[in-house]
Amino acid sequence: MTSVLDRVPGSPRAGAALRKLVVIGNGMAGARAVEEILSRGGAEQFSITMFGDEPYGNYNRIMLSHVLSGEESDADIFLNALPWYQENNITLHAGVRVERVDKFSRHVFASDGRVVPYDVLIIATGSRSFLPPMDGLYTPSGSVRHGIFTFRTMDDTRKMVQFAQEDHHRRAVVIGGGLLGLEAARGLQAYGLDVAVVHSGGHLMSAQMGPDGGAILRRSVEALGIEVHTGSRTTAILGKDRITGVSLRDKPDLDCDMVVVTAGIRPNVDVAVVSGLAVERAIVVDDHLRVMDEEDIYAVGECVQHRGEVYGLVAPLWEQAAVLADQVTGMDRSSVYLGSRTATKLKVAGVDVASMGLHGPERDTDEHIVFSEPSRGVFKSIVIRDNKMVGATLLGDSRKVAYLTQAFDQGLPLPEERLSLMFDLGSPGEDESVSELADSAQICNCNGVSKGALVAAVEGGCRSVAAAMEATRAGKGCGSCKLLVTQVVEWAAGGAVEEDPAASYYVPGIPLDKASLMSRIRELGLRSVSQVFAALAPGSVEDAKSKMGLASLMKMMLAEEYIDERDARFINDRVHANIQRDGTFSVVPQMKGGVTSVQQLRRIADVAEKHNIPMIKLTGGQRIDLLGVPKEDLPQVWADLDMPSGYAYGKSFRTVKTCVGKDYCRFGTGDSTGLGIGLESRFQGIESPAKLKLAVSGCPRNCAESLVKDVGVVAVEGGRWEIYIGGAAGAHIRKGDLLVTVDTPEEVTLLAGRFMQYYRENANWLERTYAFVPRVGIDRIRSVILDDSEGIAGRLDDAMQASVDSYVDPWSERDDPLTPGQFRTSLPLTVLPQVPVR
Repeated sequence: MTSVLDRVPGSPRAGAALRKLVVIGNGMAGARAVEEILSRGGAEQFSITMFGDEPYGNYNRIMLSHVLSGEESDADIFLNALPWYQENNITLHAGVRVERVDKFSRHVFASDGRVVPYDVLIIATGSRSFLPPMDGLYTPSGSVRHGIFTFRTMDDTRKMVQFAQEDHHRRAVVIGGGLLGLEAARGLQAYGLDVAVVHSGGHLMSAQMGPDGGAILRRSVEALGIEVHTGSRTTAILGKDRITGVSLRDKPDLDCDMVVVTAGIRPNVDVAVVSGLAVERAIVVDDHLRVMDEEDIYAVGECVQHRGEVYGLVAPLWEQAAVLADQVTGMDRSSVYLGSRTATKLKVAGVDVASMGLHGPERDTDEHIVFSEPSRGVFKSIVIRDNKMVGATLLGDSRKVAYLTQAFDQGLPLPEERLSLMFDLGSPGEDESVSELADSAQICNCNGVSKGALVAAVEGGCRSVAAAMEATRAGKGCGSCKLLVTQVVEWAAGGAVEEDPAASYYVPGIPLDKASLMSRIRELGLRSVSQVFAALAPGSVEDAKSKMGLASLMKMMLAEEYIDERDARFINDRVHANIQRDGTFSVVPQMKGGVTSVQQLRRIADVAEKHNIPMIKLTGGQRIDLLGVPKEDLPQVWADLDMPSGYAYGKSFRTVKTCVGKDYCRFGTGDSTGLGIGLESRFQGIESPAKLKLAVSGCPRNCAESLVKDVGVVAVEGGRWEIYIGGAAGAHIRKGDLLVTVDTPEEVTLLAGRFMQYYRENANWLERTYAFVPRVGIDRIRSVILDDSEGIAGRLDDAMQASVDSYVDPWSERDDPLTPGQFRTSLPLTVLPQVPVR
């Protein structure tokens, strides 16, 4: 079988003079080594073939915790997506494992039967999650049981998210209290799970800090609502048909229905062992990253053992990749790798942590300076030997990281007043310490960006911090280095750093903030997205990333006067359904307030049976979701349902969740169901900068979870209603702010609509209410919505009414498609491994 990325005859590298470079591993180390080789003219020397276990391009594993928490999407963390390989004439066999190497005939043998020759071989197989021995871990067939997860790959993360989102899962246990375990715990909280961390060590993050720092970190983690059990080893996972808990040695069992194991990693050395290469703890390499006793076989990354050390951090991988590239290309045969001094800066569950060298004193003559402020979650520890800094731990306050990293890396003499190492008491200021950093000093650990690379970006024309970050990827990882990145860019620019004007643009492709953009649209009488580009960004290419935001804004502003252009919509909005990872769609019919009837249920069942719907699922918003519908079947499914759209796919008003209210519940004080149906009937489908989810609870017991919705309403004693705004219970958790308490459902409807219109007009694109409300301030919002302090209340009400009056059920397009191919599935010419669109 020929790879879809195989080179074709006549391509630039098809000449016989090119040597064959094969790379086993397409992770961060393997792809970085290839990047370094290409930067040294490797494309003129080699035809490059890469094998990767995963069916994707190269992504940033460090960012998987952000994907788990919902802060980033899968697509956001790719370092080299599939087109990069094509653009660089690299043959990528994605999702294909190499099983062995014949070092005598110089061939690699892959799991799909492929045999590929090489002149130079690089092994970058990385590492895998370690599963410690525990009873109940495996099924009788030897596979890991359902409900038990590792946290290493993109697929691991997707499976965790899917499992955590299932309504019946309530509690998770994370085994391992290192960086990854704490990030997993924090991420799982975003799905409403109660989380406990079990760590066999005496304190959290025992590989990065000592007991005192670990104790402070524990306080910070427990303050987030995460239960912590240290000095506890998990001996068994309980439950027969499903996970019910874990058993701990010498401690009571913990109940749970989900287990995540983050108990460390082990180098992937199977292919090296089978192939007869030098392996101890990992693949043994020399100072040139050449595998011991081999001529043209190199190894790099977490699978490597160099001078007895195996590194699991990113920075050593970048240093190794640079030396390897020098050797492979012949650019600098004197280049050697002598090991790495590990210094890390990262965020752990939102807490800044920096660690380098020793955690505490090891000799009687070592100096140990410690500052501890548990109430603020701040801990600082510095170890000094022979007037050189040999270790430091900073927790909760990383302002001195640049200076301390410099002192640690270069062995600089230290000031006599040791306290100035922790605080600004005469030690070098930020500008001075940044200026003295070597060009090779690592600024961004996540993406391996040095000070020199940032300086080069500034000298190359990047005059703003944002531009330098975009050019180098610095600060695009965990974010803990952004302050230092800013300092370096400001120093390199001589203080002449420009503010990035694009930071205030509503959409990237139009150089205007939201208020100015709306004003110009009105002034010029613009009615479509293409007209906006022609009038406000003449001569530029229409920016695809901007179209969806513009379309939503203009539909909100213009209602029936808006000219709908199909290419301005995202796929979900073009076909009025939510695309799934396999390319099919989900259909959610409207059930106002979560209320249905026998007739609707029977109709849904008949449609599901007729169209062989593979999954029917109840959503968290009290709706029925039909999953797995091909695009071409959507119009007929809608016709057979004969129900309006439930808007489960767009940046719009979606649903109103309700409890049963006073008619049935013995605790109910208000008709929550009736009010919820009324709100959904009025505001159905209105456009918004981001999705809007509402709820109405019939009493303060809050069964509809109204306090964590964009707009939530709660019935209280005396027939009154509390209105809350800006709540969230997804990737972010926030209790909404009380806007006002009113006497009637009519007041609820009026003020909820007025707030939503104010939000629609003033929020940034994709800014949820949970970010908008604290940014603007609840006091200001109250003054505008309740007191009409800006004299716009009437206009807001009228604008909302215009949107309500222009409502058209989008599923009515089944009878009159806007374009002939609107619901047509194109036949693929080539099958590529795809990253699912969310």
